Amino acid sequence: MRFAPLLPLLLLLRPQLRAAGVTEPTLPTVVLAILARNAEHSLPHYLGALERLDYPRARLALWCATDHNVDNTTGMLREWLAAVGRDYATVVWKPEEEARWSYPDEQGPKHWTKERHQFLMELRQEALAFARDWGADYILNTDNILTDNQTLKLLIQRQLPVVAPMLDSQTYYSNFWCGITPQGYYRRTAEYFPTKNRQRQGCFRVPMVHSTFLVSLKTEETARLAFFPPHPNYTWPFDDIIVFAYACQAAGVSVHVCNDRRYGYMNVAVKPHQGLEEEKTNFIHLILEALVDGPPMLASAHVSRPPKKPSKMGFDEVFVISLARRPQRRARMLSSLWEMEISAQVVDAVDGRTLNSSILKHLGVDLLPGYRDPYSGRTLTKGEVGCFLSHYSVWEEVVARGLARVVVFEDDVRFEDNFRRRLERLMEDVLTQKLSWDLIYLGRKQVNPEEEVAVEGLPGLVVAGYSYWTLAYTLSLAGARKLLASQPLHRMLPVDEFLPVMFDRHPNDQYKAYFWPRDLQAFSARPLLASPTHYAGDTEWLSDTETSSPWDDDSGRLVSWTGSQKTLRGPHLPLAGSSGHSLHPHPRDEL
Repeated sequence: MRFAPLLPLLLLLRPQLRAAGVTEPTLPTVVLAILARNAEHSLPHYLGALERLDYPRARLALWCATDHNVDNTTGMLREWLAAVGRDYATVVWKPEEEARWSYPDEQGPKHWTKERHQFLMELRQEALAFARDWGADYILNTDNILTDNQTLKLLIQRQLPVVAPMLDSQTYYSNFWCGITPQGYYRRTAEYFPTKNRQRQGCFRVPMVHSTFLVSLKTEETARLAFFPPHPNYTWPFDDIIVFAYACQAAGVSVHVCNDRRYGYMNVAVKPHQGLEEEKTNFIHLILEALVDGPPMLASAHVSRPPKKPSKMGFDEVFVISLARRPQRRARMLSSLWEMEISAQVVDAVDGRTLNSSILKHLGVDLLPGYRDPYSGRTLTKGEVGCFLSHYSVWEEVVARGLARVVVFEDDVRFEDNFRRRLERLMEDVLTQKLSWDLIYLGRKQVNPEEEVAVEGLPGLVVAGYSYWTLAYTLSLAGARKLLASQPLHRMLPVDEFLPVMFDRHPNDQYKAYFWPRDLQAFSARPLLASPTHYAGDTEWLSDTETSSPWDDDSGRLVSWTGSQKTLRGPHLPLAGSSGHSLHPHPRDEL
């Protein structure tokens, strides 16, 4: 009979053992190898994740090195080590010995030259040698953000010689390869995408892992592993991750990646000619994605960060419509805007659940004659009435305050990469071309399949066709006046049906007959700059308009209207990955 290893079982039973007064065995010792260069934008979150690892710090050693920085990476590491270093078993600190900012032939701070690869391999080898001399059981090379604080324990429980937690990113890029050619180059395989998308889950043997991985130091095979110099027979490309993959192969050491949990995140590497600003932009987007998909990335409280300078991006106001009884959605949205340095005014949404016939009559709300949802055939819901009234209140404020142009967000927005700068550029181009506009969709669901007309001189803009959703749009003062002048409360339909009526692109002539003039000048960003955080069918999808009672039903019962297709991921939306957000896979995205 085979018995399960005792250590993993005891790790799982630690809380129960403590409660019973049973002394647990000493946990393995681990060296955390920290190598950072020009990482000021991401380092606070990286260090915050290390702080939250659920592992006794007395069993951990820190080995930290940094070099060739043009930002405050060295200062941040010093500050962090001064605050937390005494809690760890030992600390090795290796700052750059002299001020050096670049390697020979380096195009920029993110360009990997041969000299830079070699210096990194030498540092990793030095950390490995320290771990062996110190008598550590494991070394964790970690260049990424581990949001699951159980990661280290779970990797140790696997009892594998080299094992990596699969990390999520904004694309199909991750920290493992499923195939490698005899020459040491990446080979596409049928297993990669099912693994990356978690269509198959577990721990899988792979030829290479990188960036974040745990190495056992207590076997004969791993004793032969080295990061530098390369193996005597090495002929593959001179790259640190490939050199180590070859070392594992030559030593007969198996390498695994585990994707059974969301362990953490890795930033998409920038191109050699790009700089720190581009990498910072990518990282901000990664923070936003983590806020939606969870768990969020939290910065260390022991590191001083450059202050944020939020602004309205040149608009007169930025509105966020949010239900007070959805505090998590509001907090996520405000955190996202804060990370992008966008200041906003929260508008408490009208809660459809609080509406009744008396209130609606007092407000002068009446249903547009003959309105039915185009898919389910249902009437207007109280949630849709509340949504309309919420947007209507924003339009009223725009007119009352004389705001020339504003942005309106709902609280379920997923922002596309580099959202702020792309929106600023779009509006700069609109101004340069002197385009007369009333409304510009930043996120929507295109309904009609025909191609929309591009705006001459504005490649990022199209004339809007029939569209659903009001999750993100810009609005001019003239546009707000037109919307209010149509007196829509007396003949209400959902706000995302009303807008296409007003720019005369709604397919239902009966609805359009109730509104005149229909001269709203509406456009749409292309590609879109925002999308919903979740769609109908996603695990965390939630809709207060679709799960609601009919507009004239005062019984208080909630109905989930599954027949409507508005909240589904339609055929005219980007294809999506498993996490529910839009991904645009390119043949090289996984590299």
